[in-house]
Formats: sequence, structure tokens, C-alpha cells
Amino acid sequence: MRAADDSSQSPVGALGKVTVAIPQDGPGEVLVAVRGGSEAYAAWSAAPVAKDVRVIVTDSISARSVIVEPLPA
Repeated sequence: MRAADDSSQSPVGALGKVTVAIPQDGPGEVLVAVRGGSEAYAAWSAAPVAKDVRVIVTDSISARSVIVEPLPA
């Protein structure tokens, strides 16, 4: 019996927390709850996002890079 390979699961729609502030013109970092744990991703946003802000992943740029938006207050 072969174990299911979930490494290709998309993080889109997952919640996360900014661990390195996301500037307007460059990446920051988010810790995203995926695959039964948490994984760090390089993250971009349309507007700057401060450290410790909760976000939702809206798109995946690559296997380790995502676009996020802050969760509404």
C-alpha cells in the first residue's frame, strides 16, 4: 500500500501569520497552516503587512511563494 503524496496540496485558502513583515516592494515571510503542520513561505502582498498580522493565502506563485491578504479585523 502506498502512502498518499500530499506535497502538491495548494496553500491557497489557508490561514497564516506574518513572521517577517511584508514590505510594499518585496517579500516577507508567513507561517501557514498546511498539511497537518505549519510551513514557512515567502510572501507578497498588495500593501505592506506588519509582523504578527493574521493573513489568508490568496494565490500561490511557486512551491514556496504565496500572495496574502490580511484577515479583516
